[in-house]
Amino acid sequence: MRSMLCIVASVGLCVVVGVPVDASTGTPTGQLPAVGLGLRLLDAPSGAANDPRAQLYIVDHLAPGTLIQRRVEVSNGTASSTPVVLYSAAATIADGAFLGAPGDTPNDLSTWTSVNPGTSTVPAGGNVTATVTIAVPADAAPGEQYGVVWAEASSGPTNGGGVTQVSRVGIRLYLSVGPGGAPAANFTVDSLTAKRTADGRPSVIASVHNNGGRALDMFGTLELSGGPGGLSAGPFPASLGTTVAIGATESVMIVLDKQVPAGPWEAGITLHSGLLERRAQATITFPDAGSSPPVETKTPESGWLYVAIAVLVVLLLGAAAWLQLRYQRRRRITAEFATRTHPMGGPNTEQGPEAKHPGQGSS
Repeated sequence: MRSMLCIVASVGLCVVVGVPVDASTGTPTGQLPAVGLGLRLLDAPSGAANDPRAQLYIVDHLAPGTLIQRRVEVSNGTASSTPVVLYSAAATIADGAFLGAPGDTPNDLSTWTSVNPGTSTVPAGGNVTATVTIAVPADAAPGEQYGVVWAEASSGPTNGGGVTQVSRVGIRLYLSVGPGGAPAANFTVDSLTAKRTADGRPSVIASVHNNGGRALDMFGTLELSGGPGGLSAGPFPASLGTTVAIGATESVMIVLDKQVPAGPWEAGITLHSGLLERRAQATITFPDAGSSPPVETKTPESGWLYVAIAVLVVLLLGAAAWLQLRYQRRRRITAEFATRTHPMGGPNTEQGPEAKHPGQGSS
């Protein structure tokens, strides 16, 4: 049975290099890859051209009865041609990690997914292209499912050792099934915790809660301001690899430089999953060792809010002035019209009892 391997990928286009795994025990061998495999996604949905997550993984929302295809590229960085097997398998999200199931363990998504060609020989220093097809049955249940497309190469036992090395690289599958549009993704950054690592480096743990309808892959940065003597520091990148399941709360870690003073600091964190972004801030102080109590975050005030309010006030004042001018103009026109229609001394002017008509003499 094929071994289990946790897929770890960074944000941005990259080539994932396979790690040799002992097929009998499922543990890394600690050696350099026997086969320099790489695997990357060539296609992304047209509406996700600016989404870094969709450039790495197959992420989509499909109605039952829908079929999609995505191309992937397998590369061989060694000096000899390499036979490769491509197949789909189940995956799960647990404890903040995206995990490929042992071997080719199936789930619903993996049974809907096929790869063509399923086997290929990748030339030395070259690559081959394969097509991943996902055909969702018409009676598929709604919800989000996870899987992985593996490219696998193996080498037989050497020197009579009886150990087979397996190198695998994978592309994650995030598929939401249901009618209409995709469920909205959302998350909150609930608290920041200042702590020290075992080697004394200051670090910050952000508690992220997924309150949306899609799994999240977190990345982002932390900035410090208002420190001792008015110091600022950062931005510091968040440690990659944290996946937050729907409804789960996970920790995102940011490790800082050892030279950063204890504080206090105004910590501002910006986290993303795909195009979704959330900001939070809190006042923290790094302890001498261990962890400080978590500090509840607040949403930073945005300068754009004040700009929007100012623009709205100007528009309202302008509209009020325009209405006032229009009202005054209408009153002036009405008054002029009344004057022309009923001039003083005109034919409709009332006359006293002693007024005489032309040609009328005295009695």
